[in-house]
Amino acid sequence: MSTAEPERTDRRRHQSLNIINALRRGTVPADGLERIAVGLDMEEGVIGRQLDYVADGGGDLKFIRGDYGSGKTFFVARALEIAGTKNFVTAHVFVSPQAPLSKPKALYQQICANIRTSETEHALKTIVDNWLFAIEERLISTASGETKDADLEAATEKEIETALAGISEKNSALAAALRTYYRENNAGDFPIAQAAIGWIAAEPTVGRDFKQKAGIKGEVDDSTAFLFLSGLVEIVHGAGYRGLAIAIDELETTQGLQRNQRDRSYQTLARIIDALDGGRMPHCYFLFTGTPAFFDSSRGIRSVTPLYDRISVAETGAYKNPRQPQIQLSRFDTGKLELVALKIIDVYSQAYREVDREKVSHRFIRAMIKKITGRFGGRVDVIPRIFLKEFVDVLDKCELYEDYDPADGYEFEAEHLKGELKAEEEAVMVVEF
Repeated sequence: MSTAEPERTDRRRHQSLNIINALRRGTVPADGLERIAVGLDMEEGVIGRQLDYVADGGGDLKFIRGDYGSGKTFFVARALEIAGTKNFVTAHVFVSPQAPLSKPKALYQQICANIRTSETEHALKTIVDNWLFAIEERLISTASGETKDADLEAATEKEIETALAGISEKNSALAAALRTYYRENNAGDFPIAQAAIGWIAAEPTVGRDFKQKAGIKGEVDDSTAFLFLSGLVEIVHGAGYRGLAIAIDELETTQGLQRNQRDRSYQTLARIIDALDGGRMPHCYFLFTGTPAFFDSSRGIRSVTPLYDRISVAETGAYKNPRQPQIQLSRFDTGKLELVALKIIDVYSQAYREVDREKVSHRFIRAMIKKITGRFGGRVDVIPRIFLKEFVDVLDKCELYEDYDPADGYEFEAEHLKGELKAEEEAVMVVEF
């Protein structure tokens, strides 16, 4: 047997353990999502084709629409996983008080903080290093003879300016920060080099020593954030990646803001769409998620007619068209949950040992779903997270105890969930007296 086969087996087992560990915690696994996804083949195909278009120099977006329990966050994570397999850099941001859609700087800051490659989390420094290395390699390959270090540094700094010329015409600070990072990193002044990366990422605590060395006044602000994001996308592509895929999750939280903040949020959304459609953000892909109320209510984007007209979709009935601006996700049902459970049995078997499928049978899975939904008003769509957490616990007990029979031993006790239920889950939970 070749050594590659044991390595692949080890990686598969490691990924399986990561998936099971995430489900125990009630969270979306970091990778391997294709192994537990169900009923998303058409939607995944649409996302994949969009990403190919972006990789060829386009800019595109998609809105993911669904009620609570439809799996929006899972689907977005799966879409970013697909982007990663196509050599995209990715970032997953949740709209929140720390990253409101109304403040482009905060949004940009969160993108930089969550940027990752398929190999590295918090990958901004790695991406910048790869970009600078690619510039050096190109200069060395085109030089007629041996290149001295000082000449290479001077030529690289000049190339930084050339690569970001379009950005520098409007704001020269990004190029200045990158030149300073390159120069101080080569000189071994790593605190200043790290400060340069922090300033590029819009971190609030960068000291004045860096600014003095770079000749920069001020910082990234709401008026320059998208200009810097465009520069970041250029750096990502220049570093050898095919583009940047950004997920902005939970847009519906915007509806709870005051009118002026909502209006600014929707203006930000319109700016992003205009930049993508206008060809000003090549190699950039955006995914947005929201509930139906975000798209249709008076406090949602329906309140901004030009924006609503561009995002709204034609009603397609039973024949959904995921090529429209919105992908409309259906709520989870019993059939989908059963399929996910069967997939998790396969994953668990690779993480530990083969699951006894007579103990954990189709009949038991259906009975378990019924027991849990009974405490949540019969709503299958609100229980997937809870069900999967409970289901992994059942698999653990079967693996740990030979005499454990879930058909006899499993009862759903909701008391231990107090304090960890989400608002939507708590709202439909049946109170027992």
